[in-house]
Amino acid sequence: MNRINKLFEENKENILSIYFTAGHPELNSAAELIGVLEKSGVKMVEIGMPFSDPLADGPVIQKSAQKAIANGMNLHHLFQQLKDIRKTIQIPLLLMGYLNPVMYYGIEKFCRDCSAVGLDGVILPDLPLEEYENEYKPIFEKYNLKFIFLISPQTSDERLRKIDSLSDGFIYMVSSSSTTGAKASISENQKEYFTRVKALNLTNPLVVGFGISNRESFNEVCKYASGAIIGSAFVRMLEEQKDWKKGTEEFVKGIL
Repeated sequence: MNRINKLFEENKENILSIYFTAGHPELNSAAELIGVLEKSGVKMVEIGMPFSDPLADGPVIQKSAQKAIANGMNLHHLFQQLKDIRKTIQIPLLLMGYLNPVMYYGIEKFCRDCSAVGLDGVILPDLPLEEYENEYKPIFEKYNLKFIFLISPQTSDERLRKIDSLSDGFIYMVSSSSTTGAKASISENQKEYFTRVKALNLTNPLVVGFGISNRESFNEVCKYASGAIIGSAFVRMLEEQKDWKKGTEEFVKGIL
């Protein structure tokens, strides 16, 4: 069983997932950072693949991507970093990023290398649903990689059900239509959107991302979903905290 399926089978609520950019704060910090996150109680980790033109990301994650690229991070280096990760790490790990570097690397080679190092899923927000369904779905399935779709407040109920039918892992419920970035609180419009999607009783679990930054916003969105993803607030901490290991432990403790 894929670790993502196992996670949501065993945990129905308050699942904390953390996003960070590979190569940030240091070129070779990914494996150690994942270890600290797991020990701190994080249930799933999304590893960002840095890209030079991250249009959907806010300034914090954009800056981390620029720093990671300057540090020398690329997909080849990332797979080398992660080749022994399953000797110590049990939680699900996903790669998240943009389609362009993956296409340049080669879709099948990318999926094969993800599988070889023990990754469980991939999030590529700019790969269209129809293109995934018609061209790439068999490749991801061949390597037992879950392809995670994003939905937004503008996603129609019909589209939501289509995404649900093509999914087998979880659905990433983007909290708003803006770029990534920490927000102070959850608005009434967001709550109405979460309620609408929850009422559809989709087959796949829902995880909320974009704008979750603290215990209050985490607990609030977990009323509507199985868990939440924190990205910008965590990446900002990594940028500001010199002792990022201690900072990571304290950050997670502050959420859970």
